[in-house]
Amino acid sequence: MVLPHHDQKAPSNYAEYLAWGDQDRWELIEGVPFNMTPAPSTEHQTVISNLHGEFYQYLKGKACKSFVAPFDVRLFAEDKADEEIIDYVQPDISIICDKNKLDSKGCVGAPDLVVEVLSPSTAKKDRSEKLRLYRAAGVKEYWIIDPLNQTVEVYNQEEKQTTNIVARVYSKDDVLKVGIFEDCEIELKSVFDF
Repeated sequence: MVLPHHDQKAPSNYAEYLAWGDQDRWELIEGVPFNMTPAPSTEHQTVISNLHGEFYQYLKGKACKSFVAPFDVRLFAEDKADEEIIDYVQPDISIICDKNKLDSKGCVGAPDLVVEVLSPSTAKKDRSEKLRLYRAAGVKEYWIIDPLNQTVEVYNQEEKQTTNIVARVYSKDDVLKVGIFEDCEIELKSVFDF
């Protein structure tokens, strides 16, 4: 599990993170730093590559763009200086449909769709802190992919009004209709093709 890193060298805002250069990858969630340095597994990277390929093909010629980590997403950052930003993450895949949210550093504000692929070190954070953070920030659709069990949990923002957060769960034999697009369906067996 990736635990918050509380030493004094850990970045406490986005400006400090930028000053670190390429030493380590960090995320900051509600001001708490998380070191993202451990290398992902082959299955993790395969799922990301396969899914990004599906999105890339679908999005050709469309306004929306798909980005793969490392790609900085600064949440609640509109009209804030880097020193004021305390929520930034590097989702495995981000889809952004508003080009005004893109700058040379990544995304300012909530992506339309975020995908996190679970690993043993990030599973708890992806299912708790990041789920809450993405919902509060207004991410329209959040996917949590479990490569070990070959499942995808899909959380939709329109269900935000309910007190219980419930995901739709899909298996490798399902076809998943992407909620933010009218005509995009992904056969999950192609995503879990290890």
